[in-house]
Amino acid sequence: MRILIVGGGGREHTLVYKIKQSPKVEKIFAAPGNGGMEKLAQCVPIEVADINRLLDFAVKEKIDFTVVGPEVPLTLGIVDIFKSKGLRIFGPDKKGAQLEGSKIWSKNFMKKYNIPTADYNVFNDTAKASEFIEKAKYPLVIKADGLAAGKGVVICKGKEEARGVLSDFMEKNTLGNAGKKVVIEEFLEGEELSIIAVTDGETILPLSSAQDHKKIYDNDEGPNTGGMGAYSPVPFLNKELEDKINKKVVFPTLRGLKKEGIDFRGVIYFGFIIKNNEPYVLEYNCRFGDPETQAILPRLESDLVELMEAVEEKKLSEWMKSNPVKWASKSSVCVVLASKGYPGSYVKGKEISGLDEAEGLIDSYVFHAGTIKKDNKIFTNGGRVLGVTALGDSLKDAQKKVYEAVKKISYENIYYRKDIAGRAIERGA
Repeated sequence: MRILIVGGGGREHTLVYKIKQSPKVEKIFAAPGNGGMEKLAQCVPIEVADINRLLDFAVKEKIDFTVVGPEVPLTLGIVDIFKSKGLRIFGPDKKGAQLEGSKIWSKNFMKKYNIPTADYNVFNDTAKASEFIEKAKYPLVIKADGLAAGKGVVICKGKEEARGVLSDFMEKNTLGNAGKKVVIEEFLEGEELSIIAVTDGETILPLSSAQDHKKIYDNDEGPNTGGMGAYSPVPFLNKELEDKINKKVVFPTLRGLKKEGIDFRGVIYFGFIIKNNEPYVLEYNCRFGDPETQAILPRLESDLVELMEAVEEKKLSEWMKSNPVKWASKSSVCVVLASKGYPGSYVKGKEISGLDEAEGLIDSYVFHAGTIKKDNKIFTNGGRVLGVTALGDSLKDAQKKVYEAVKKISYENIYYRKDIAGRAIERGA
């Protein structure tokens, strides 16, 4: 098979790495790819939002199967346009991608189908939103309606902070059109949990659990980011909680999508807060999480290509009967290496050293995100630069290994959290 991966981040590098292991795969293309993917795939300089050029490329190169990494092309309708030309592609159509593309749509969807989530109000008028926050209880959460690369959710501790966020989102347009409408919801305190599932619209299969670390600083301080690290699986996800999640969220979500007339084929990412051992949905994503994918997929022993084909062909139930998903009996920890200043402004173009040494360690993987290759050297080219993942016999073992690998890598203005998975380990995981 000739496979096209759409995207150029750490999630897509991980997908390339896992897809390359399938005996069905002849060649992989990545658009636009990054400096690290070139070892495994041919990188093509086409941006993820340029869906017409991606279509032309797929037709010209006789691509057998396309896998979409990021949310932007999904919300733009890449699946619809590819399928209209008879091309096979993994991911939900434009209608299904609303699950992530609009916070308002997804919150209303949850309310309609009795899926537990935080209480909320929707505003498209700054004055009315401002009036609401003056009387509200704090902390509260303000969410931009549209896509904001992980930066459209702010937990506000008081009125002054909330006023500033509303001004940034709705008046100064710091997020463009994404922030013109907002959701203001109650703050739920608890433990975060991510579940990545695949569905063909008829059957849904939760894959594995992970916990993301969204805040930029140790001890979950500072602003939200796209994710500074993750670990998998999550120790507190016991059978009782898993059953609750399936009964109250996973299966009702699939039923709701069907009732809405949405033929959802692809990934549903469930972002939870667990409060008093009860699951509440913080958000849905319509694609693999980043950096959760970097923690989860190295543990997967099954053929990912076969699984994605079963989803695309609406044969997931049939595939599952003869192919139970297999996981390595190991834990994993992923640490994101960023450029100092992220999620604000940062400098690009710093040479990276130590990559081969880090990758040479047993059970360690380096997934590139914001990198570029020039003259056989790798340079920083983004806020989140690398995702370093390690597998271990326990979470503590995986954490020890991952930071050993991280210490091999250096570049000017390197920044990373020192406490990924630390809280779970303190609890005896």
